[in-house]
Amino acid sequence: MMFWYGDGMNGWGWFAMAAGMVLFWGLLITVVVLIFRTLDHASGRPVRRGSPTPEQILGERLARGEIDEEEYRRRLSALRGGEP
Repeated sequence: MMFWYGDGMNGWGWFAMAAGMVLFWGLLITVVVLIFRTLDHASGRPVRRGSPTPEQILGERLARGEIDEEEYRRRLSALRGGEP
């Protein structure tokens, strides 16, 4: 005997259970992803947003010793639209 359900659960009951399970697993997966993102961000790795500007790339090349200071100034001037 099923007490208040009569012959069993109708279609709305099955739908509510299915929707509840989808919401539960979606919420659980979202929480796990947010925790991993937070831990990854807290690990101290710098987060790069977009690509570096041409001036930043030129500065990095100077810092690595690929170009000298004279070439750096010449190229920087050309980037900014001045006389090369």
